[in-house]
Amino acid sequence: QVQLVESGGGLVQNGDSLRLSCTASGRTGSTYAVGWFRQAPGKDREFVAGNSWAGGDSYNSDTVKGRFSISRHNTENTVTVHLQMNRLEPEDTAVYYCAHSSWCSGYGCDATDQKTYDSWGQGTQVTVSS
Repeated sequence: QVQLVESGGGLVQNGDSLRLSCTASGRTGSTYAVGWFRQAPGKDREFVAGNSWAGGDSYNSDTVKGRFSISRHNTENTVTVHLQMNRLEPEDTAVYYCAHSSWCSGYGCDATDQKTYDSWGQGTQVTVSS
């Protein structure tokens, strides 16, 4: 079982930057996929960014537009994932969720698909004012 805790959300202005962090503990794996998703009010949850051993970094190009970057740090017992978000826009307002997969290392699986992930954090709110 994997526990994930996100932090770093908040209220910012249009054009500002924010860095989200997620720490996964428990039965984590250094090669397994980790990802960031978000859900805006009235919309479905969507993929933002992800990382896996075989697939490397992946992004929702339509959403991120080169503004976000994901980074990952593995220790023996934890995985820490950051999402650096620059030039934030009001359309980025959403609850951001961190996710961990217990089986996908990027071979024959899709790190952008929510179904790949079986552990989720509680979410952190990001609000961008205009």
